[in-house]
This record gives sequence, structure tokens and C-alpha cells, in this order.
Amino acid sequence: MSVPASRFLETRYDVVDPAFNQLILFNAQLECLFEGGRWLEGPVWFGDQQRLLFSDIPSDRILSWTEQDGVTLFRGNAGYPNGQTRDRYGRLLTCSHGRRALLRTEHSGEVVELVESHRGKPLNTPNDVIVKSDHTVWFTDPLYGLVNDYEGGRRKSEQVPTVYRYDPADGSLQAMTDSIAGPNGLAFSPDESLLYVVETSDPNDLDPDRSIQVFDVKEGGRRLVNQRLFARVHPGNADGIRVDQMGHVWSSAGDGVHCLAPDGSLLGRILTSKVVGNICFGGAFANRLFLCSWDSVLSIFVNTRGCQHSSLL
Repeated sequence: MSVPASRFLETRYDVVDPAFNQLILFNAQLECLFEGGRWLEGPVWFGDQQRLLFSDIPSDRILSWTEQDGVTLFRGNAGYPNGQTRDRYGRLLTCSHGRRALLRTEHSGEVVELVESHRGKPLNTPNDVIVKSDHTVWFTDPLYGLVNDYEGGRRKSEQVPTVYRYDPADGSLQAMTDSIAGPNGLAFSPDESLLYVVETSDPNDLDPDRSIQVFDVKEGGRRLVNQRLFARVHPGNADGIRVDQMGHVWSSAGDGVHCLAPDGSLLGRILTSKVVGNICFGGAFANRLFLCSWDSVLSIFVNTRGCQHSSLL
């Protein structure tokens, strides 16, 4: 599935606060790396391979991009994959709508199910996933992959939408909060004292109140307290989010990517012509922002580095 070399696009910023000028580069251009997906999600950077993996959920596949080879098929029949990340050992973690499970790809290539149920009942459809420095795996489990046949198949929910903490050391699964009707993207602050969780609301809500919520992380990561509003993203809504080393929150949005200060105020926007669903930092210095924008993968270099744990970055 090799594709032509990337092409440059018109680069447009919306600077809301002059501080945003310190985070962007005047001579960096938005690039289109791939076109031809159905709904792209789950970007994750493999620094040791200089490779980006990303999900095409309705097409039930994971694709791979490198500067040398363009885009190739990484895995077909992938379980309708959504959010992805790496664990502290460099293994791929994938949220699977189709299998209603959190999957791990071993270094051998074997795919194993880490979590598929809670208290004897199947999960909904794991959506996004991150890994804390203590190796625990945190993921959201909303209803979105259950409500139609486009992203995994219409099925019945048996769980309240929840944010979970999975500990690979003992295999335990802890429900951290069920106070968010549609938990979606999530990210830790640089010091892991805060957890940001995107609220995209119940899929049946005709008047959804969408936002980014934030929690204090207590008791060594075993308890979330003090839930509060961090920010609202307009137009569209937040979906996938990432945090840079200075604590800025970068959020997907209806018109591109929004950069939010640590206090939740909007600093500026990187504008795109289509909705952005998810993002990640990558590249040699973690300063290349990759965007899953509906059917395309875009990228742009920024003047900050993503806050990503992997020593393989």
C-alpha cells in the first residue's frame, strides 16, 4: 500500500494568546502524509523504528508510516482498533472495539488480550489508552463502538462507561471513575499529579455537554479526586489529547488542534480543513505533531516536545 511522498499544505494558525507564538515555528509547514482512510485514530510513535502506527477503525486495520516507505499495512482484521500507545517495554497496546478488549502485541508479534471484562461482564469498547511511569495502564471504556455497525458492530452494553486502571504486575483491574458519561481521550500531566479525561457524553444525548475534565491523582495513582472542568473545545469537541513537557494540553478539535495552557485557557489553534480525531508527538526530538484528520494523516513540527514516557522515543 505504498503511497507517494508527503505533500505540503497551506499552514494556518489562529494565535489567541501571544504565548502561542513561542510554541510554533514560522517556517514549519503542515504536511499530508496519507490519504484514503475511513476514520483514522490511535496514532502512536515508535522512536526505535522511526515509525508511526495508526488505526483505521471502520476498515478494521492498523497502518504503518515511515519516511522511507510511506504507508503500508501493519495488521488487517485488527479487531476494529481505536486508541493505541506503548507500554514501558515498548510493546503496542491497542483498544479493540471488535473484541471489546485491551490488546497487547508482544515483541514476537503475538497479540494477547490483557483485559476483556470487569466483574464478570464484558467491557463496552475500550477507546483510548495511556501508560503511567509505574507501568499501570489506564484506559477509557465508553459506548461508542457498540452503537452502530461502522466501528465494530452493534451490541448491548453491560457496563457503565468507566475509566480503568490495569496493573500488569498482578493483573488487577480497578474502576477509577464512572462519573463521565462518555470517557474518551486521556493524558497525565508531566508530573503525573493530574489526569485529564475527555468527556464526549453519552452517544444518545441530544444536547451533549462536552469538555475536558481533570482529576487529582492520589495514593500513588490508586485514587482520583477533585474532578473539575479543565476546558471546553469549540468548534467540535476534544477527542484525543496529549500533553507537552511544559504542561500544555494539545487537543483534537473540529477545526484542527487546540493548544491549552496549564490553566485551561486557549493559547492558539493549528487549523485544518477537516475534523481531527486524535494526535500524538513523535519524531527524533518528540517535536513532530501527528494528526489523524478524518481520512488523512497530517504532521507539523512545533517548538515543544511531547511528554511521552517511552525511552524508545
